[in-house]
Amino acid sequence: MTEAALPAPSTTLGLSRLALARLAALLLPVGLLSGALASQYLGGLHPCEMCYWQRWPHGAAIVLAALAFTTSAESPRSRSLTALAALAIAISGAIGVYHAGVELGIFEGFTTCTAMASGGSNADLLRQITHAPLVRCDQVQFQFLGISMAGWNAILSLSGAAVIAFLLSRGGK
Repeated sequence: MTEAALPAPSTTLGLSRLALARLAALLLPVGLLSGALASQYLGGLHPCEMCYWQRWPHGAAIVLAALAFTTSAESPRSRSLTALAALAIAISGAIGVYHAGVELGIFEGFTTCTAMASGGSNADLLRQITHAPLVRCDQVQFQFLGISMAGWNAILSLSGAAVIAFLLSRGGK
C-alpha cells in the first residue's frame, strides 16, 4: 500500500493528527484573542501598542485556520493553510517575547505611549486624547504566576505553534 492509501492514524479524540493540528490552529488563537479582549472589555485592562501588535497575527491565524476547514484535513490546501496559521501564531509569540523583554528591561521599548482617539470634531478628538488611558509598553498591568500577559502569549503561542508543526510533520505520526 502506498502512503496515500493508508488510513490516517487516529488520536485519542478519534481525529487524525492533521485534523487535530487544524483544530488546534483554530482554537489556540481564538482562546488567546478572546482572553485578551475579555481582559480589556471585562477586566478593564487597557492594551498598549505592542499588545495590539500581538492580536493581529492571532486574527490572521483564525482566518487561515477557518479556511483550512473548507476542505478535508488531509488535503494539501488544508495542510498549507494550517501551517500558515501556525506561522501566524508563532509571529504573535515572537512579538510577545519582545514585549515581555521590554517589560523586563531586556530590550529598549518605545519612548511614546499609546492613546487611541478617532473621529469627530477637534474638540471631540482633544477630549478623547485627554481622557484616553495612557498605557506604557514597559509597564506590566497584570501578572499570573509572575508572568505578564505578553509572557503568557509568548509561551502559549510558541508552544502551540510547535505542537501544530509537529502534528503537521511526517514525523508526527
